[in-house]
Amino acid sequence: MSDPTGEAKLEVKQASKEVKESENVAEKYSALTVSKNSEMNMGELSSAFSAVPTHKPVKKQIQFVEDKQEFSRFPTKAGRRSLSRSISQSSTDSYSSAASYTDSSDDETSPRDKTQVNSKGSSDFCVKNIKQAEFGRREIEIAEQDMSALISLRKRAQSEKPLAGAKIVGCTHITAQTAVLIETLVALGAQCRWTACNIYSTQNEVAAALSETGVAVFAWKGESEDDFWWCIDRCVNTEGWQPNMILDDGGDLTHWMYKKYPNVFKKIRGIVEESVTGVHRLYQLSKAGKLCVPAMNVNDSVTKQKFDNLYCCRESILDGLKRTTDVMFGGKQVVVCGYGEVGKGCCAALKALGAIVYVTEIDPICALQACMDGFRVVKLNEVIRQVDVIITCTGNKNVVTRDQLDRMKNGSIVCNMGHSNTEIDVASLRTPELTWERVRSQVDHVIWPDGKRVILLAEGRLLNLSCSTVPTFVLSITATTQALALIELYNAPEGRYKQDVYLLPKKMDEYVASLHLATFDAHLTELSDEQAKYLGLNKNGPFKPNYYRY
Repeated sequence: MSDPTGEAKLEVKQASKEVKESENVAEKYSALTVSKNSEMNMGELSSAFSAVPTHKPVKKQIQFVEDKQEFSRFPTKAGRRSLSRSISQSSTDSYSSAASYTDSSDDETSPRDKTQVNSKGSSDFCVKNIKQAEFGRREIEIAEQDMSALISLRKRAQSEKPLAGAKIVGCTHITAQTAVLIETLVALGAQCRWTACNIYSTQNEVAAALSETGVAVFAWKGESEDDFWWCIDRCVNTEGWQPNMILDDGGDLTHWMYKKYPNVFKKIRGIVEESVTGVHRLYQLSKAGKLCVPAMNVNDSVTKQKFDNLYCCRESILDGLKRTTDVMFGGKQVVVCGYGEVGKGCCAALKALGAIVYVTEIDPICALQACMDGFRVVKLNEVIRQVDVIITCTGNKNVVTRDQLDRMKNGSIVCNMGHSNTEIDVASLRTPELTWERVRSQVDHVIWPDGKRVILLAEGRLLNLSCSTVPTFVLSITATTQALALIELYNAPEGRYKQDVYLLPKKMDEYVASLHLATFDAHLTELSDEQAKYLGLNKNGPFKPNYYRY
């Protein structure tokens, strides 16, 4: 007779053995699955986050870049034109994205090759698609809601028409916010012709909306270098219309008129410039005795320097980087080149997200400020091999050189927050041994022969306006300052301003600031007569001397 207890023990032992075998199989399968998934993930990551170049999947991915080129080997006419701006002939064959320098519109025909007419029958403009005007109008209306101070100035001065007779030619970013400025100038009596100061920052629908209202706009997103100068020339050189005021951002328009149309340039009544680069050019002309018209330096006005440069960049740097790379900043090592107001804004934003931030500086005062704010001041070569992100904001040239780019680690991100595209030596990357791969709009992988990838944003041009947007309210401050500067120069009696570069009067800076306080329901304290006398001030301002540093 069998022992039921013994049989039960045998069954339990057998079951235990089967479970262990199952676990072993599961472990083997799990390990195999993880191994396969790891291999697949590395292949996927190689195209976006730069896998180690020695792995086989990366080699396949580089081969895939060449395969993809089969689909774009014969780019459209617009694609060829747009590529010719920045790609040397020797590297064109290795470039994988032919038509990606224009927007994603189905129509790849260059606006220069199309004849468009607005609802008023005018064709004196050149934009991507005039049919986008209604959409652009809605964008402008949204911007107006957060630019109440500029709208307030428009309403206050509209009846007086202080710019009646002014013929303003402008070269700025063409966005919904600048459209509010342009329409304010028109409401104050000016005639305007406009072009873009950046080939990537134009909002096509906004350009269409302005053209629909009668403003002669020559701009579209993704212009080539040739298109850029053609648009500037079309704004300046038109029959029966001669500009008498310039609003510039970067100095390209001023430079073009000075070189190409010197007789027209001499008749200009005033120039308003808002960028570091443009102001630098104006001071060079003035020093050489070649500046024959008065100019207003808006960039160094308090309301531009301390608000647009600082607060705008503090928010938009993260927006631009997140939209283009989806990068997480916690623990990342970032170098910010330059600790002016733009650099200060960038560093503050990155530090708040947990990034380890280094600063490079040439100015001991700015360097000391960076140290006191908790940042380590270094030379770029000291940290070039270890950093994850480099951001330039100096206004200089060749801040990041080819030699330094060669030494950066795989997957590093390089971008520029300065106005001009001279800070990163992008031209040195247009060589046959390097392959360019367009990942998404304004994002390129530059691939070295060993498979190393560096992520270059907006081809070294201004990151925030090329790759994202900027806070509307801060732009209202700058736009109001520009409008008042134009009014001041245009209406100034003869002799007030000589052929030189001037800062905005302190009283005007304070007025711009006061217009924006209502948004925050802020209430200023008023000086008593005794207090004003004690300080030696007018009760209505200006409240600080010109030498005061805010």
